[in-house]
Amino acid sequence: MTAPIRVLLVEDNEADAFLTRETLEAGKMHVAIEVAKDGVEAVNLLTERALAAPADLPDLVLLDLNLPRMDGRQVLQTLKGHPDLRRLPVVVLTSSDAEMDIVRSYDLGANCYVTKPVGFDAFQSIVSSVENFWFTVVKLP
Repeated sequence: MTAPIRVLLVEDNEADAFLTRETLEAGKMHVAIEVAKDGVEAVNLLTERALAAPADLPDLVLLDLNLPRMDGRQVLQTLKGHPDLRRLPVVVLTSSDAEMDIVRSYDLGANCYVTKPVGFDAFQSIVSSVENFWFTVVKLP
């Protein structure tokens, strides 16, 4: 059995976190998902892990923009400015479809930007598409 693909989901909405986890766990790939409920928790977890156990860094970060304590834009800026974290692929997965948020996310180094759709089936479809692209098509560092 191959090692699981490690995903850090940074999401404060429990329902979205649950649905994302369920969709990824039901997918074709063996995925280990860790959830951070806000930006401070995500940054602390990643910076501590970069120092103590770099081999345990996630393969992919799924990042919501609208987070308490430190929003997703600040998380993205921090990750992409950190020498040991800047190569982590970050998928912005958020409810905002504002052009300003999209442009700013890419300016800060997001690897892609995905808007969460409304509706259970559409949400699952989007998460499955992200999984398929990032875990079967893309070569991760």
